[in-house]
Amino acid sequence: MRRRKFITLLGGAAAWPVVASAQPPMPVIGFLHSGSAAAYAALVAAFHRGLNESGYVEGHNIAVEYRWAEGDNGRLPELAAELVRRPVDVIVTPGSTPAALAARAATATIPIIFTSAADPVKIGLVVSLNRPGGNVTGISDIGVELGAKRLGLLHELLPQATRFGALVNPNNPSLAEPFVAEVQAAASAIGRQIEVVAAITNRDIDAAFALLVKRRADGLLVSPDALFVTHRVQILALAARYAVPAMYFRREFADAGGLMSYGSDLSDQFRQNAIYAGRVLRGEKPADMPVHLPTKFEFVINLRAAKTLGIEVPTSLLSHADEVIE
Repeated sequence: MRRRKFITLLGGAAAWPVVASAQPPMPVIGFLHSGSAAAYAALVAAFHRGLNESGYVEGHNIAVEYRWAEGDNGRLPELAAELVRRPVDVIVTPGSTPAALAARAATATIPIIFTSAADPVKIGLVVSLNRPGGNVTGISDIGVELGAKRLGLLHELLPQATRFGALVNPNNPSLAEPFVAEVQAAASAIGRQIEVVAAITNRDIDAAFALLVKRRADGLLVSPDALFVTHRVQILALAARYAVPAMYFRREFADAGGLMSYGSDLSDQFRQNAIYAGRVLRGEKPADMPVHLPTKFEFVINLRAAKTLGIEVPTSLLSHADEVIE
């Protein structure tokens, strides 16, 4: 072999290890939510647990692009568009129906994994629960459908109550409207009234509580909305200040001093959302992945809050509780 040709071959061989060691691009998950990072930190940790169960570790073999609307649903369409332009491999919207709808409107090709408290079929996210079709699937929280159950539990605690308030977010009509219809029908069936109050901002929430007191509401139902998770410290403080017995949709409220909560396990839903995303990244099609339905519901009573409000919780209600905070 000629010397010059031999040197040329050696020079080419020197590049071989570099080519062989080149890694494919790291897959990217777009995380879209209507709330704030601070309010959902514990739930994002649950999302990471789901990723880990699926074999993914953020920063190691998966990247996550976070987009938080900070309680302003009007920002979601542009945030969704940013993720589409990025582009990402899959978009997740755990615990945020408005984010799911914004992502659905932004792309018909990038897979979307949602968690929604509203009926995903009725609001147009999927064509059916068993065969979602298209590029969207996820987890149904069935939070709206639990409105009547929550009212029943609050009524059992306050049997003499005649008027209940319902706090809703008017910027989230896909949740607010069916929730109001659900609790109004349930209230009518037991001869009670529902006073609907709407809130978007901190000032709105203050005004809503003042209005409930003025109209002599005996208790309050907080609708299942990410906005109210973001503002839960303010809501709990107002409920305590005005001595309003309230039923919440997440145990985080009861854990932080709220009177009662009833709902599915949101931490597990964030985890399931990540697991679904992992399945999509491995090649499964959202169209063929049935919408996951919750199987565990938690009823939590905070006896310290009840004592502060001067309410004696009946034994029958305590016996139904999954957890009693004393």
